[in-house]
Amino acid sequence: MTLKKQEFSDDEIPIFEDALVYKRGEYWQMRMWLAKEHKYARFSLKTRNRSTAIDKAKLHYHELMAGQLQGKSYFSITTRMGVEMYLEHRKKDVTNGFIVSGRYNTIATHLKHWLTFIGKDVKLKELERTDCEDYFASRTKTKKKETIRISQTTVENEQSSVNAMMAWLYKHKETYIDGFDFKKLKAVDKGSEANRRNTFTDDETARWTVELSKYIKEAEKDWSEPNNLVKAVCGYYLGFSLITGLRRGEQLQLKWSDIEDMEHTEARGNGFDLIKVTVRGETSKVRKTRQFVVKDSVYLKGLIELTRRRHKEKIAEPKLYELVKDELMFSTNGKTAITARAIGIHFDKLVALAKIPNSDKRGLVPYSLRHYFITQRVNSNLPPASVAEMCGTSITQIEKTYYHTTEAKMISNALADYEYKDGMLIPK
Repeated sequence: MTLKKQEFSDDEIPIFEDALVYKRGEYWQMRMWLAKEHKYARFSLKTRNRSTAIDKAKLHYHELMAGQLQGKSYFSITTRMGVEMYLEHRKKDVTNGFIVSGRYNTIATHLKHWLTFIGKDVKLKELERTDCEDYFASRTKTKKKETIRISQTTVENEQSSVNAMMAWLYKHKETYIDGFDFKKLKAVDKGSEANRRNTFTDDETARWTVELSKYIKEAEKDWSEPNNLVKAVCGYYLGFSLITGLRRGEQLQLKWSDIEDMEHTEARGNGFDLIKVTVRGETSKVRKTRQFVVKDSVYLKGLIELTRRRHKEKIAEPKLYELVKDELMFSTNGKTAITARAIGIHFDKLVALAKIPNSDKRGLVPYSLRHYFITQRVNSNLPPASVAEMCGTSITQIEKTYYHTTEAKMISNALADYEYKDGMLIPK
């Protein structure tokens, strides 16, 4: 179909017989009639230069004609629709047990950030491999004189999720590309102090723990009030996270049947309970059941007592376990887990109460409790395999992320073959 219009203004340029380049505002646009689809293809040429617009239009013309000859359709779904399709596909992976719901939520968050960057109404088939070259710069840009706290690792994970989606959409013929050529980023020096995981110091943890105890007691004074009940449960959640290093998704899905009380033990004059924790495979990020033992004399007992009060049952502990074994531990009703938002709110309040400096700039979040847990075990010279087994991760991840040199470890290493005797440092 040739162009109906035969007279053109200075801002209108015919391209061959069925395409037109025209100016809208400051930028040149193009439209072309696609006979097989009985529609006009319209898109921006993304340039203000007339000659550049003509060259790009001719290139697009030949690409579109070649696509038509190959049976490809130009009109496509938008990026928003593509994300929705992909997430629907990944939901099936959750149902079938290939990924956990927490992983699905992470993927959804990654793709939400990408949509903000690329635009929700962009056609998938208009995307080019170079369209995300500035993704890292955009995600870490300065806003209102403050740098957004997003690590390079976080952006790299987002980019991986985006390209996994693009590969899937390409396989289903919704795009012409199977991924983006993201700008290559500099390797992160895992040993650098500036690049270590955001976590607490020992002194800060001690202050934070003291405030946590006060926080829970205050909430339990009137625990039947809904907000106080949430506050208390969140407090116990954070305390339990500190002593177990569990991921949020794993911990929120713990049921009372996953906890086994062990022999009461005393060491260094302090009594504590040993607790065996079972993380079920279906709730684990790595889809593998694991068990480990931790010591606790506060948080589990407190949560048990709060659960007993909630059930209004003055009954023996074994009978209580039988009553609530199928209930979620960190819940106000046994059926629905407390929310991530509630956990974050109460965590921030505790950080403020403990007067921990520069928490925003340091990126301290509830997940920092897991970082602290792992770092402490690493600094205690536990073998990487033991730490990895307890925390449900790989030895490589432990070594890469946590085995940075700390002052405590340097001192431990320096004194490894020596001991103090009669006030002197001598070889063992």
